[in-house]
Amino acid sequence: MTAVHTDIPARLDRLPWSRWHWRVVIALGVAWVLDGLEVTLVGSLGGVLERNDTLGLSAAQIGGAGSLYIAGAVVGALVFGRLADRWGRKKLFLITLAVYTVASFATAFSPGFLFFAFCRFMTGVGIGGEYAAINSAIDELIPARVRGRVNLAINGSFWVGAALGAGLSLVLLDPRVLGPVWGWRAGFALGALLAVAILLVRRDVPESPRWLIAHGRADEAEAIMQRIEAEVAAQHGPLAPVTDRLGFVRRAAPSMREVAHVLLRRYRQRSIVALSLMVSQAFFYNAIFFTYALVLTRFHGVPAGRVALYIFPFALGNVLGPLLLGPLFDRVGRRRMIAVTYTLSGVGLALTGAAFMAGWLTALTQALCWSAVFFLASAAASSAYLTVSEVFPLEMRALAISLFYAVGTGAGGFVAPWLFGVLIDTGSRGAVTVGYGIGAALVIGAGLIALRWGVNAERRSLEDIAPPMGSAGHR
Repeated sequence: MTAVHTDIPARLDRLPWSRWHWRVVIALGVAWVLDGLEVTLVGSLGGVLERNDTLGLSAAQIGGAGSLYIAGAVVGALVFGRLADRWGRKKLFLITLAVYTVASFATAFSPGFLFFAFCRFMTGVGIGGEYAAINSAIDELIPARVRGRVNLAINGSFWVGAALGAGLSLVLLDPRVLGPVWGWRAGFALGALLAVAILLVRRDVPESPRWLIAHGRADEAEAIMQRIEAEVAAQHGPLAPVTDRLGFVRRAAPSMREVAHVLLRRYRQRSIVALSLMVSQAFFYNAIFFTYALVLTRFHGVPAGRVALYIFPFALGNVLGPLLLGPLFDRVGRRRMIAVTYTLSGVGLALTGAAFMAGWLTALTQALCWSAVFFLASAAASSAYLTVSEVFPLEMRALAISLFYAVGTGAGGFVAPWLFGVLIDTGSRGAVTVGYGIGAALVIGAGLIALRWGVNAERRSLEDIAPPMGSAGHR
């Protein structure tokens, strides 16, 4: 094994924010925009897809398709997450976007439930793979002092996609444009076209220099680092020198036994925190968002073609939460802010559920309550991905993200849409409120766990939070 000493992590962390960082954030962060677009299209089109002149789906089938999308994301995360640690971040964030593009475009040609469900599954495969590669690359390229707020803002961009999906469905379902029969198909096709454009932009994002160093490709890492510094210096002037050097020992990718040792023994408490955050936010979000259209149409009498209007206040709260609260995760600290956002969003959902059961809410006030709750919940959910991506070693970062995403989403996200579809089919407000209560209890519990065992990772380098498995130490 050959040891190499490098100052590249310190050089990345000391860079001033620049146009280069903006390009990376936009090119990679669009993964969440696409996810929001996909999820919202299905949510907004839920009522339309029940019509006999479209696909004639039942509420349970719509919820089931949502669960299959989540199942695909779990499979994609597990498969592509492992490969992202072996092959590199860049190869995988190009491959996964291509998978998403093909599957989303194919959805537009669905003749019935089975084909539609398969396409939703494959779309999820692409999105799930994106999470592991994208979050790894972002954390490894963004300076430590702003990593929290940038990560939360990127994850919150899901709701930019949500607003885009709502707007698309509203326009395309209008009888004066395409109408319900063809409008839903055009929505999926347009999502694929957006992905093609992003694929072209993403080609210019470099491989993570940290990953290259860990895999013995120090010359490539140095060449990339020099290009980045030259561009940033052209904008901001001479860069401050660094003295901190980290020693890496080149080694093979960790075996699953080594990964299990890190997760279950070395960082057991971190694993408990990560799992609780991922499971609770997955149930919380997927339960409500995959079935919100059904709640509006069944209990509030909103016409299927008008459902998308109600997503805008919902999306606004979700976008503003990470943007406004994100800086506090770097200033106040990870552990405290995770606890605050998780517990308060749980309390808010419980109160909304009680008001819904009592019949106090209209369609508009229901959407406004969701908006207020998810102002906090969006920051909370984004912090779960941030936590998983920064508290485990470099050599297994993408795999750790994929494992916790898979387990958390499989346990929380896969069950939630199906469960809420069944609860809504009962026609009982009380039954739906029970589902809200379960989601509230889960996130409150996760917030308390984070307060007790969370990591104070704010403004610290990734290598300080979790030394690489091949680290030879600082000198």
